[in-house]
Amino acid sequence: MIGFVYRLAWWSALVGGLVLCALTLMIVASVSGRALIGFGLAPVPGDFELVEVGTAIAVFLFLPWCYLRSGHATVDLLYMHMPAWGRKAVVLASDFLMLGIWLILTWKLGEGMLEKKEYMETTFILLMPIWWAYALSLVGAVIGCLAYLAKTLTELGLAREPEGWTVASNEGGH
Repeated sequence: MIGFVYRLAWWSALVGGLVLCALTLMIVASVSGRALIGFGLAPVPGDFELVEVGTAIAVFLFLPWCYLRSGHATVDLLYMHMPAWGRKAVVLASDFLMLGIWLILTWKLGEGMLEKKEYMETTFILLMPIWWAYALSLVGAVIGCLAYLAKTLTELGLAREPEGWTVASNEGGH
């Protein structure tokens, strides 16, 4: 199961990267359309709405892989001077805390999605249902819950990281 979670997080990060690439191309097209308005071109309608939605989705898709790779920002000023048992305690405490926060975030994101769907809220220009963005972000949030659970189980010694995964490549991170 842990291997599945790692692969799922990797694929979600890849999809998040594709979303950002698509957003970049759309922004270039929109800015070019604004610059060449005299030649009959125009900006992409609702470009800022698409950037908002796409960025939110990409962030939720990136975070699980970032966590599994120990890519979050850390303050190592005290951490690097602690004994091994102290570092392990900090890692476990932060893992449990983040798992709890991630579960609450996912729960509230799901509630928000249902509310946006119930009230049929849409974006201003494109009239795109807002719950669509919530639903796609919720996919990343659920993957994030699985990633936090997998990493916490690994830190507790109840599971092992998948074959080929090296903690040594993440030196400095925790």
